[in-house]
Amino acid sequence: MTRKTVRIAMNGVTGRMGYRQHLVRSILALREQGGLDLGDGTVLWPEPILLGRRERALREIADRHGLEHISTDVDAVLADPAVDIYFDSQVTSAREESIKKAIAAGKHIYTEKPTATGLDGALGLARLAQEKGIKHGVVQDKIFLPGLLKLKRLVAGGFFGRILSIRGEFGYWVFEGDWQPAQRPSWNYRAEDGGGIVVDMFPHWEYVLHELFGRVTSVQALATTHIPQRRDENGKPYDATADDAAYGVFELEGGAIAQINSSWAVRVNRDELVEFQVDGTQGSAVAGLRKCRAQHRSATPKPVWNPDIPATEAFRDQWQEVPDNAEFDNGFKAQWELFLKHVYADAPYHWDLLAGARGVQLAELGLKSSAEGRRLDVPEIAL
Repeated sequence: MTRKTVRIAMNGVTGRMGYRQHLVRSILALREQGGLDLGDGTVLWPEPILLGRRERALREIADRHGLEHISTDVDAVLADPAVDIYFDSQVTSAREESIKKAIAAGKHIYTEKPTATGLDGALGLARLAQEKGIKHGVVQDKIFLPGLLKLKRLVAGGFFGRILSIRGEFGYWVFEGDWQPAQRPSWNYRAEDGGGIVVDMFPHWEYVLHELFGRVTSVQALATTHIPQRRDENGKPYDATADDAAYGVFELEGGAIAQINSSWAVRVNRDELVEFQVDGTQGSAVAGLRKCRAQHRSATPKPVWNPDIPATEAFRDQWQEVPDNAEFDNGFKAQWELFLKHVYADAPYHWDLLAGARGVQLAELGLKSSAEGRRLDVPEIAL
């Protein structure tokens, strides 16, 4: 076996997602398993370089995990020819310019979403990457989760027949920050800083719908701010200028209709924080992050509406659990592995900056739909 060191500049690892999912549960997990075997006698050994503005925080993380390389000088790191890949999980407002610099430096790009604050910027990044001839990928983690992998298996197997509708519920109560600290950073609730649940979640819904059911062809959304004032990390009150809930209806290529509610102002009465119910002519399924339950046409009961007596059926018990039938790894790590194989073994990969631009487009059109109170077409985009 030949070990090849892959130096990855990781910008934004002091944030919750960048640290936990990308550094600890992906890159460090790959090191713990001995690297990534490409199957040709080569094992990739990821060597992270921790980037950020707070040197002390970076040093604490590095010391905690026995890592050597940290820097607050992004330009210097990008100028280093030994650095192969640039990864970005910064706040959205800082991402576009940093990725531009990394593309100009000839680095392969892997990034969180949204890739930019607007469609023009997102398409611009995709064009720059294509012109530079680098490889690029965008995190689309939810389609690598066990529940949605099982759902995808049902779709691929023709379980649903003709798919009629998809209904999604996502969200949880984010504390206002007065009597309990908020679970999300305050910039998420300031539009001027790139916050808002439409910008955050509609890119997810775009790739989930596109990957499993078909391209989104129209959107009608209502975005609102249910909690108008919150307290920041220092307990200081601030006005929430970004939406904290969005209610969307998406028409899909092929005729299926998706309805997805996204909210940071809802208390959870579901088995998981996100659930999708898919109904088709031959069967239905309900998928969350981990589990998936199905009900075939032949096993569909016949409920009778009678408001005068208590329900006599346990409806949830009438669904069958879809088995794992496989070992499921962390979804973020699974996509990191695919991207690294794409870069170093030329394996197929289509979750690129153009796919990321589709997510930005849907968020942009969702906000416009809400502002104008009408349904909008979602045109196909290309480079």
